[in-house]
Formats: sequence, structure tokens, C-alpha cells
Amino acid sequence: MVLLLLLCGSGCTVYQSIGKSTGAYLHPVSGHDFVHIDNDRWDHRNALLYFYRPHSQWAADEIEAPSVYIDDRHYFNLRDGSYTWLEVRPGERHITMRRPLLGLEGVNSFSLRLIADAAFTVEAGRVYYLRYSELSVPDERYPDLDPDHPLVRGDLQLVTRRYAMQPEEIVATRFLNSDLLAPNHAGTSIVEVNEDTDYARRLAYLEKERELEIERLKTAGKYRDAPWYWPFGGGPTVPLAADRDIRQLQEAYARLQEERERRADAEGGWWIF
Repeated sequence: MVLLLLLCGSGCTVYQSIGKSTGAYLHPVSGHDFVHIDNDRWDHRNALLYFYRPHSQWAADEIEAPSVYIDDRHYFNLRDGSYTWLEVRPGERHITMRRPLLGLEGVNSFSLRLIADAAFTVEAGRVYYLRYSELSVPDERYPDLDPDHPLVRGDLQLVTRRYAMQPEEIVATRFLNSDLLAPNHAGTSIVEVNEDTDYARRLAYLEKERELEIERLKTAGKYRDAPWYWPFGGGPTVPLAADRDIRQLQEAYARLQEERERRADAEGGWWIF
């Protein structure tokens, strides 16, 4: 624990699921039998991801269950014979699975055991099924992915609805409840988190593009250096395309935040007292 605190204080990214990684041997899954969520429970302008883990004796004897991350955020640890779901924003989503040891999983780019590390693009209105098993692999490949894609050749694989609906697959699993022994943050929408992540990712990209654009303008003689007596002067002699793109991105994000506030006000109502 002291080491964990030191790493966090040093600015390192620490991957851990302490208090959440309890395996099926200590805490068998006890939720309801599999059922698709109602269509009116998710916005079909987004996408729906189902994660499931078929039963095996190996998984049932597990002391700690592996963690699942979306866009570098931890959401749940997938125990034997369980399933859960997440509503996500369309676009590229990065899925990672790590196996913990006493809850610790890795630091920065180092992982004790990296089970899956894959990005794929999800489309609005579609439902996806992600199957995790250490002992068996699907007998068919997901048709929309390249044969070399990590999600068609690893322990975590994207499968078709037809395959997932077979006996002993997702239909034989139980919902991964969040409880005191194994809390999780799944079975919900993470669209707003995705929006924030996409904004930060795009902004970082545009800021790097701005630096490259300035270098190109310097080479082309379209950049004026600051005079020695006024270090705040100087700059490009033509408008930067990156500045325009950054401004448009920030304006769109501001509108998004305003829409969130209006939606929250409408859902929460008001109380005079």
C-alpha cells in the first residue's frame, strides 16, 4: 500500500482494482439470468457493449478476476459465468483487460499480465458481444474485423449475436451485480465519460498539430520572431488552421456541457423549499 501511494504521488499511472477483483471462488456471481436490456433503456444514437465470460472450472476456482477498462478507465472485473453491459458513444473505443495480483495490475506501460489491448470502432445503434475465455475460442471469426485484429485472436473476442446466443454462451451467464465484495461501474451508460475522453484526446492531437504547423510556417518564412526587447511579440504571419480547429472544438464542447446542464435541470426538476 505504501508503494502504491508513492507511485500515485510520483505522477505515475497506476492500474489497480484493489477491493474489486474478488474472484468467483470467493464470491460466485449471483445476479439474474441473462436478458437483453429493454430497448428504451439505452439511446440508439449510441452503441451497446455486452461483456460475458462462459463458465469453466478454471474460472470458477479463480481467486481474483481480471479487470476491464474502456479508454483507460476501469469499470469492472469479469467473474466466472457472468455478463454485464455498457452503453458507449459511437467512435473508436479502446478496450483493455489486465489480470491483477492482490489488486495491483501495472504502472504506466508495464502490466503484470495484459490480457487484451485493442481498439475498435463502434457504430450508432449497434449491439456488440465481447466474449472472454482462457480455455476456449469461438469456432468462427467476427466477419467485420480484420483476421489479425486482437479481438479475433485473443482471449477476449468480439462475437456475433448468433454465436453469443448459443447454449453455454451468454445465455448461460448471470448478471454481474455490484456489491460490497466486488463493486463495479458497469450496467450503465458511460457516454458522457466517452465524450470527455474524446474531447481531451482530440484537443491533445490538435495542440500537437499546432506545433507542427508553426514549424512549417517558420520553414516557409511565414513566422515572425519576437524582438529581443519584447518577448511577448512575434508569431505566425497568417492564421493557423489548428487555432481554428481548436476554437471550433472548444465551442462544440461548451455547447455539449450546456446541453448536459439543461438535461440535468429537466430531469431533476426544482423544489421551492
